[in-house]
Amino acid sequence: MSARAATAEKVVFRVLDAMDAPHSGRILRLRLQSGEAPSIRSLKGAELRAQSPEGDVTRVRVKGFAVFGGKTSDERLARTGRIDVQVEELDGGRPVGLQWEVTPD
Repeated sequence: MSARAATAEKVVFRVLDAMDAPHSGRILRLRLQSGEAPSIRSLKGAELRAQSPEGDVTRVRVKGFAVFGGKTSDERLARTGRIDVQVEELDGGRPVGLQWEVTPD
């Protein structure tokens, strides 16, 4: 296993806000809880595992990035630990909501 892969396994985001996207999917405002900030390129199209505080699990795929607070960049994610992503739910489970933990799948 590469050092990058080992780091990616430890990345955990917490959902600060969740809302329906205007055309499809949901927009999640994420805050980095632990691990090293991944690159924007690695997140684009990535499948993520989301777990609710009650233990429900659903999978989502990153479709793109919302730019409410400015242009998304690696530097900005590393500095603030926050990112807004537009996702589509893959398994038709419960919609991702506040306080869910999101990790790379």
